[in-house]
Amino acid sequence: MSFRIRIPGRPARKTASSFESRLKQARAAIRQASHVVVGGGAGLSAAAGLTYSGERFTRPFARFIERYGMEDMYSAGFYPFEHEEERWAYWALHISLNRYAPPGLPLYRQLFSLVQGKPCFVITTNVDHQFAKSGFPEDRVFAVQGDYGLLQCAKACHRTLYGNEALVRTLLEHTEDCRVPGGLVPRCPRCGGPMDVNLRKDACFVEDEAWKAAHDRHAAFLAEALAGRVVFLELGVGFNTPAIIRLPFEKMVFQHPEARLVRLNKHHSEGPEENARQTTAFAEDMAEVLSGLIGSQDA
Repeated sequence: MSFRIRIPGRPARKTASSFESRLKQARAAIRQASHVVVGGGAGLSAAAGLTYSGERFTRPFARFIERYGMEDMYSAGFYPFEHEEERWAYWALHISLNRYAPPGLPLYRQLFSLVQGKPCFVITTNVDHQFAKSGFPEDRVFAVQGDYGLLQCAKACHRTLYGNEALVRTLLEHTEDCRVPGGLVPRCPRCGGPMDVNLRKDACFVEDEAWKAAHDRHAAFLAEALAGRVVFLELGVGFNTPAIIRLPFEKMVFQHPEARLVRLNKHHSEGPEENARQTTAFAEDMAEVLSGLIGSQDA
């Protein structure tokens, strides 16, 4: 049997079972699991409240929207600012709103409560640090795409990352008319060139020693988990970067008959027909699903 990747837009296997029966099935899989691998995507943070559009964008960024015609925080992250003073005025606010201001959000705390007590590891494309804020041990989280809280040389002239919390606070305090003073613009301590947020957007993304160590811990955990009864708990992972979480999860489930996939995704909850027996999919509200799973743990 071959493994076929389902393409968005192609008719998927229909969910025949009721919400309650799927909750029961997922609950049993998690309860019986020897290991849980959590995969968190952008849809998880959006469901938790970290949306990049609507009032959460238009209110704090009103001046930027008026001046630059920005439409949402995602596309604004690629805006070609003419001056570094403008770019860092934008990014200071963006980082503050998405990395430092929010506490561990209730949806993430629900997720932690669900898997607490199980050997667990997280792989995520999110860069907002919500897993660590919500109780997950930092040495059990692999943030593949970077972290809003870290800066790097824009040209990756060296592979050291720098925490930015104090800088972000200072930039916000001195932002005026969508600009920060030139003397506050961060410069690379090695080459003197521009700095950038440590986000994977080009070939200059820095994978430092901590990133590599997290990668190795994740690989080691997978090897151990796949020898037992592993549940892949996937939340909010779509088709923006499917090769990081979604497709590897599906492939590992296909290759390991004892593995189970529990997928929570509003738009793309279904998977390959070959994995139907091993997959429980939910397109329902994520908080409702997690509440149902937590509430039935002792049932």
